[in-house]
Amino acid sequence: MATNTHNPALDPDSDSPENPTHEFAQFGAGCFWGVELAFQRLPGVVKTEVGYSQGHVPDPNYKLVCSGTTNHVEVVRVQFDPQVCSYTDLLSLFWSRHDPTSVNRQGNDVGSQYRSGIYYYNEKQAELAEESKEAKQRELNGKVVTEIIPAKRFYRAEEYHQQYLEKGGGHGVKQSAEKGCTDPIRCYG
Repeated sequence: MATNTHNPALDPDSDSPENPTHEFAQFGAGCFWGVELAFQRLPGVVKTEVGYSQGHVPDPNYKLVCSGTTNHVEVVRVQFDPQVCSYTDLLSLFWSRHDPTSVNRQGNDVGSQYRSGIYYYNEKQAELAEESKEAKQRELNGKVVTEIIPAKRFYRAEEYHQQYLEKGGGHGVKQSAEKGCTDPIRCYG
């Protein structure tokens, strides 16, 4: 008697952008709130969603991911128009938003869910990600620990996490997601 051992959490992210001329990109760079707001502000980014990816548990939730038992990463999935915003533009923003030499932490956020990662959707993205990592390594003294692997299934985080800082976060102070906005991003729970 055969047993079904298929784990959907390990499948590639098979979702498709709403517009067939757009692409997805997925990044882990610490707490997803501030990273999402930064991508929201980038011209050519048409949609952002925060969620969980790269883990081994189907349908995770925030509490489970924070337990450290699922291997998920807090990620931002970006839908972008490559005619307006190149993948290299996304990579530049990614590198600017976190410390890629920090293992499983960003600032006060500690755990494997805060690791640095670029999760690609095609071989061109993989190639550009590797090139950007090599360039970043030449700039830094510490070893860049960013993982670059195929995007696994994306599990959308709970609704209250979506556009969290734009909606006001835990303090009710809304932050602008306007394209091109350069206001400092303040993260607060």
